[in-house]
Amino acid sequence: MFKNLLSSSRPFTSRLVSSGVLSASLTAAAALSPLQALADPVTIQSCDRQVTFDSPPKAAVSHDVNMTEMMLVLGLRDSMVGYTGVSGWKTLDEEMRRKVKELPELAAKHPSKETLIGHDVDLYFAGWNYGMKVGGEVTPETLAPFGINVYELTESCSHIIDRPKITMADMYNDLLNLGKIFGIEEKAESLVAGYKSEMSEIQNNLKSPEKPLRVFVYDSGEDKPFTAGRYAMPTALIEAAGGKNIMDDFEKSWGTIGWEAVVDRNPEVVVIVNYGKVTAEQKIAFMKNNPAFADIDAVKNDRFVVLEYVEATPGPRNIKAVKKLAAGFHGS
Repeated sequence: MFKNLLSSSRPFTSRLVSSGVLSASLTAAAALSPLQALADPVTIQSCDRQVTFDSPPKAAVSHDVNMTEMMLVLGLRDSMVGYTGVSGWKTLDEEMRRKVKELPELAAKHPSKETLIGHDVDLYFAGWNYGMKVGGEVTPETLAPFGINVYELTESCSHIIDRPKITMADMYNDLLNLGKIFGIEEKAESLVAGYKSEMSEIQNNLKSPEKPLRVFVYDSGEDKPFTAGRYAMPTALIEAAGGKNIMDDFEKSWGTIGWEAVVDRNPEVVVIVNYGKVTAEQKIAFMKNNPAFADIDAVKNDRFVVLEYVEATPGPRNIKAVKKLAAGFHGS
């Protein structure tokens, strides 16, 4: 029934202030003085572990574009030796290319343990299915003997522990924890306060219907779609914009479902995640041209909203994503 148009694979990287605000934040960060030593050891909760830092990391590596952007927006470029997991998935946009031009990419996809050890890394900021796999070569346990601490992306903790449904607070939590780890707690708190203020303004201006709009997240896949479940960031973004992810009872972060569930739940809006070789336009065309989807409200009414990968994964551009979704849902 479905033509072989779209790839069913998605980077095992699981994926917002406006560009102007982000650029301003980065400029301000560059003007700050170098990181100061921590007055006392700092202990951070990372998924089901507690990680202690005696001093700020000096040779950190971030995995994927969203975590790299978290580091940069906090002004931590000088504390990094590089990043991993971006070019292999084609998620680096022009804005991010400018921001990381002075940083080397140590691995196009998943870094090996040897890569991290060889660059004397002291902090690996990654997540489960974002640069680490359960039982894989690179985990907090395999890196610990080499003096490499790991801070895990909060969103990704659902892969190893039971946790509540995703919220915007999970993204804020990562920024605040990075602030503590690097001894720039006040800067992180100020940044998060600004994001929360922007979010309040967006939500105060929402023209919400009586019931939240039914929304489906289409990441990739043809025979079966790859989508966001209750633990993936788009669920929080959609709710913040006044919608409801039709798959928020799907007990996964990202995963594959059947098209039947999409048709049965009849989304009013489809959110397209744009990255990789298959364009957002091709994904939209696939849904609009397939007779199996002809009766879906979103398809009938041509209601599609496109989020870039870096907007749909936890990070600084989540605020921009909520604003974009609110406009697509309600014209806000």
